[in-house]
Amino acid sequence: MKKGIHPEYRPVVFRDPGAGFAFLTRSTVTSTRTIEWEDGNVYPVVDVDVSSASHPFYTGRSRVLDTAGRVERFKQRYGNR
Repeated sequence: MKKGIHPEYRPVVFRDPGAGFAFLTRSTVTSTRTIEWEDGNVYPVVDVDVSSASHPFYTGRSRVLDTAGRVERFKQRYGNR
């Protein structure tokens, strides 16, 4: 690899404030804000809108669309032309 052209790859905390969930991973994303993690070290923190703790698919709160009703409504409206 060429030196000096790649971003720094370091530990970063991603936090979902709405769900109260945070996890530590490695990333190249930059942030000016920091947080003290459970191990006592200080890491940059990035706030995200949706995580596995708040996403409807992972939490089981997803809505099931009524596709059969939509098909029936389409057939009533346009028939079998």
